[in-house]
Amino acid sequence: MATLAEKLFKEIDSMDGSVGYDAVIVCTSTIQQEKFWQSRLQATRGQAAREGAIILAVHEDWGPDGAGNGLGTLYAYTKARAKAKESGIDLDSKLKEGWAVGMYHTAGKGTRLAPLPGSENNNKPGVKLPSVINLNGSVAQLTILEAVIRQTNSYAPVRKGRCSVFWGDQIFVPSAGTPQSGAAHADILACLGPMPSAEEWMEKGLDKYGLIAVNAQKEATQVEKVDFPTATRLLASFGTVEQVGPSLGSFSVSAALLAAFLKEFHSELEAKQAKMDSDPDFWMPLTLSGEAYCSVMKQKGVDVETSSDHYGRMQGFKAKFLATTPGSHSMLGAIDVGPLADCYWWDYGQLKLYLKNNMLATEHSEEAKALHHFMRITSRTLGSEVGGTVDDNSVLLSSRFLEGAVTNSVCTSVTAIQLEVEDCLLMNVTAKKIKAKGCVLYNVVDDSEEGLELEDGTVMVNVFMPGEDKLIMKSTIDTDGGKVFKTKMDCNPFSFDEVYKQNGSVDVSAATAELNAAASALAQTLLPPPPPTLSSEMLTNAADHPVSKRSRRS
Repeated sequence: MATLAEKLFKEIDSMDGSVGYDAVIVCTSTIQQEKFWQSRLQATRGQAAREGAIILAVHEDWGPDGAGNGLGTLYAYTKARAKAKESGIDLDSKLKEGWAVGMYHTAGKGTRLAPLPGSENNNKPGVKLPSVINLNGSVAQLTILEAVIRQTNSYAPVRKGRCSVFWGDQIFVPSAGTPQSGAAHADILACLGPMPSAEEWMEKGLDKYGLIAVNAQKEATQVEKVDFPTATRLLASFGTVEQVGPSLGSFSVSAALLAAFLKEFHSELEAKQAKMDSDPDFWMPLTLSGEAYCSVMKQKGVDVETSSDHYGRMQGFKAKFLATTPGSHSMLGAIDVGPLADCYWWDYGQLKLYLKNNMLATEHSEEAKALHHFMRITSRTLGSEVGGTVDDNSVLLSSRFLEGAVTNSVCTSVTAIQLEVEDCLLMNVTAKKIKAKGCVLYNVVDDSEEGLELEDGTVMVNVFMPGEDKLIMKSTIDTDGGKVFKTKMDCNPFSFDEVYKQNGSVDVSAATAELNAAASALAQTLLPPPPPTLSSEMLTNAADHPVSKRSRRS
């Protein structure tokens, strides 16, 4: 029998771009991001979205408070449907005929990941990972969004005729495989286990999660961050609870339920003013008792009259929908991904987690091997030219240096004459000299004669804005960007929030092109000829991943 590690490694085999959603909808924050992702995801099909997938990038032009992920999902679908129609595709009909549609929400400032999203001109899902892909014949780095699409592709074959909704800042490898959807009109991904005792509830910290509960009829409901007695009271009318566990939030809906939602919330979608989230405004009022729902919403600061009115609306919607929709499907179900402890979770939403999960590549554990498999790191010096020494832990991808030593570090698209780094994460860095320990360097182009010599624990990025001088922004690996987002640190010319505002109208594609041009020009000056490109074959066949020059390891 296969071990858990072998099972998880095998699960990654299906995350290769050969299977995936027929249509990929990406909901962005701005028109500039929409244009960037439309072009980018079309160019990387077969490496992120599957080959031949229809890419439909849209942006949410809603009220100042946003639509919430509930109405935001519906609004994104209406915009994607209109965009598909321009190409002669009837998305509604395709979904009814059995297309699998994947939707990815990417909104948010990414404050806790600062200053990295600012370096991507507020394009948070465009933050880079240690993996190389073929972008129109040249080397590029895999982005967080592309990695999430690659990972979630494995659910597409079991979700025909459904729209699946995901959030774009973490990758997970489920130990439970990818169970078939369709028993319920809507289902949510969750880490399920037997209903625990009061003591087990506390031990597992279930009071800190939004939870999915499943009864004997395989119907699911949701409760939010409650202790055991409260959960027991809220679920009293739900029947015998057989399984319970943390919700991942990601869900899928049938074509019929999606169409019914669009009709029910037509006025809100037209006005673009209301705000509704899927958990408290869709799933909870559809599945909890009225008393339980109003109790939960009161804890969230919503008065009883408001929550009671919304509960009545959703129950009326449910009754009409089930009465007019053929079949005996339940309203909400759960799709198990396996116990938390048995899955791999690579979260990139915070700087400390971004660093931790990227530095995992330096390890030799079973999980690190799985990460290499997912990121297609088939050699620890893939496509690199090494002139100094590199230890057995480090990973260099599409990088070049002439002298120095790389110790326990991850370097992707790095060009330098002298490279002396230890316990570092370098992403897209070009400089004459780099000396650092325990640092993060990201999108840095330094043309100074002296190069870079950084204090231990420094985080450094550049921000390119067409027509403006390059910004140099810094932080530390121990700084929570969310806590200092609006505070100007002494080492910076602006606060992270001020950079966010400056990036507001920037053309992301133009800024990215300017960054790449600056890095390429400097690289040619430092180490001509320019860095080699990786062929499509090299990026897909482990046997054809040679190192440009034999590496010398310490």
